[in-house]
Formats: sequence, C-alpha cells, structure tokens
Amino acid sequence: MLAVAACLCGAPTALVAASPVHAPPAAHVAPSAIDEALAAAVRAGDVDALRMALASGVDVDARDARGSTLLILATYYGHEALVDVLLEAGASPNAADAARGNTALMGAIFRGEDAVAHRLLADPRTDPDQRNHAGQTAAMFAALFGRTGMVAALAERGADFSVADAQGETAETLARKQGNEALADKLARHAGRAPPGSKPPP
Repeated sequence: MLAVAACLCGAPTALVAASPVHAPPAAHVAPSAIDEALAAAVRAGDVDALRMALASGVDVDARDARGSTLLILATYYGHEALVDVLLEAGASPNAADAARGNTALMGAIFRGEDAVAHRLLADPRTDPDQRNHAGQTAAMFAALFGRTGMVAALAERGADFSVADAQGETAETLARKQGNEALADKLARHAGRAPPGSKPPP
C-alpha cells in the first residue's frame, strides 16, 4: 500500500507516495492556545470539558502543540458528539494541521470514521476538494484506503475526482496501485473517464 506520511493528532495519518507509515516528529508551531489537559480531554471524548473550555473563551479553532485543531482531534478519535459541538460552535471544517496540511475530513477517512466524515460533509462549509501539502484530496485518501462508501459520499458533494496530486497521481491511479480495480473503475467514472478495457456505449 502507498503509505501515509502525515500527522493528525500525533498519530500517522496521511499520504505521500512511497514513504513508510510512521509518526513524524511534532510540527514546530507557535505556542498553543490548547493546553495538554484540554487536548487529552478531547481525545478522550469528554464533551463536558470541551463545552466548559469553549464557554471560558477558548478559541474554537485553537491548535495543540502539534498544530492540530480541536476538530481534527475530535475527528481523529471518532467522537461524533464533540464534532457536533465544535461545528455548531463555528469550528472551521477546512482548518488543516500544521505538519502536513491534512483536514479533519482526511483524518476521518483515513481512520475509517465514516459517521464523523458524513457529519463533516453535511456541513456546507466543508470543501471536499481541499488539498494537503502534497496536493492530496479527501478522495485520494478514500482511494488509498478502500473507503468505497466515502467515495459515494464525496461524489454526492460534487468532489472533483480528476485532480492530480504533486506526484501526478489521481484517486483512480492510487486505487489501481493498491490493486483495487473495482474502486478504481468507479473513480474513473466519477472523473468522467471510461475504465480501461470497458466497451464504448453502442
């Protein structure tokens, strides 16, 4: 499998072709507005602690020491209730982590947190075509990790499946490199291309 070379919430999450899955060092970011106690509470799914922090004036888009927002942390650990609280409080679904430029949606797809990903896609502010620092989109994450259901959800939101990343890879070519021909064929159709070997319409 093409590997992931990004860091969401202190764990390996994103994708850069031909690099091994690993946990890179923490990004060097400005002092965080999120203290470790709050970050730990969000990772643990503590809704009350999150509500109290927001009520006390913590910026809803503040970042932890690794450059991940509260929404990215809540998403990565699959805490649907926290995601709802943060989105309702105005958290940006497009805020990317400092290290690799990965969004909450990318993290949800990588982790297979479909319910959280659907919540993010239901927010009209979410950009399904946002790219990380490697030029990768949420659709490319779905392709690499075989998230067929998320491909359909992204298509419903009008995602562009024809775009290429910095290495010239599209969601379709990434799926083929994983040996997932069925998903690659679906991605080709979503991108407006006929799958290889398909017969032209009569």
